[in-house]
Amino acid sequence: MFFLLPIMTSEESSGLSPQVALAVIYGPGHFLMQLRDEIPGILYPGHWGFFGGHMDPGETPRAALVRELAEEISYCPPEFEFFGHYHSLGVWRHVFAVPLTVDLSALVLGEGWDLGLMNLEEVRQGRRYSDKAGKVCPLGAIHQQILLDFAAHPHFGPRISQYKQT
Repeated sequence: MFFLLPIMTSEESSGLSPQVALAVIYGPGHFLMQLRDEIPGILYPGHWGFFGGHMDPGETPRAALVRELAEEISYCPPEFEFFGHYHSLGVWRHVFAVPLTVDLSALVLGEGWDLGLMNLEEVRQGRRYSDKAGKVCPLGAIHQQILLDFAAHPHFGPRISQYKQT
């Protein structure tokens, strides 16, 4: 579910559910996604999801996003903007729109099982094949909802739909 809330540090929101900062990383007709490790106990193990992660104490969502993208894929986006808040499975998600401005070969996967470009048809189907996993893996339900909201948004959607789908 999408919510508009003020952006707070993790200390200001200590009474709320756990918080994460996530990146909808988009490019010409696709989204860059992370295949989460198959580790029992994590949310969405073995599913495609977003890059990003938990906020450290006192950290803002923007600072957490920059830190997480550096840790997870060695990416420092030149710009990004707030997209929205989502709450599900007891977690508040601060979601940002992040343009992919480098070639995939420039990214270094530091966390997760795989990374890949997912087009809108794969988003709608809720799955994508992973060469590293050797199988079709599902897209996390909340991630699918966020991507569909992004694609339908009057400000953000044209950034994806203006490109030919692959």
